[in-house]
Amino acid sequence: MNFFTHMESPIGRLLLVSDGEALTGLYMDTPASPPQDRRDWREAASAAPLPAALLQLGEYFAGTRREFDLPLRLRGTEFQERVWRGLLDIRYGETWSYGELARRIGNPNASRAVGLANGRNPISILVPCHRVIGADGSLTGYGGGLARKQWLLAHEGLH
Repeated sequence: MNFFTHMESPIGRLLLVSDGEALTGLYMDTPASPPQDRRDWREAASAAPLPAALLQLGEYFAGTRREFDLPLRLRGTEFQERVWRGLLDIRYGETWSYGELARRIGNPNASRAVGLANGRNPISILVPCHRVIGADGSLTGYGGGLARKQWLLAHEGLH
């Protein structure tokens, strides 16, 4: 069973998803109700850890939180999960290039694969894929759109 709730934020409506123990998804541009293929989803803002996630995200958007302390459950291929864990090492106010992230996860020739895995990150913002930029410092693709990436980086004092 998956539980979900929505949150309005400065970058638009967010969908938060939980399995009742850990956060499993944070998505942007979401419909009011889950798609038909998600019939096992139930709207329940009180399911763990959704209340804490809402509180911490509210603090982040208010500028009073820089780190999150929530149980996360990342599900993907072994490589994707390694990339996503690597993203957690990028601190607030920092950016890394795709090449740097590839080096830090021990696969220095995998910049493109890192970019693809980054784009499939299921828990945006908390797993900060927005902090990965091009080697030349340019903003590159972002699942939530470049305007949101720009907003998030500016919110953190970058770009």
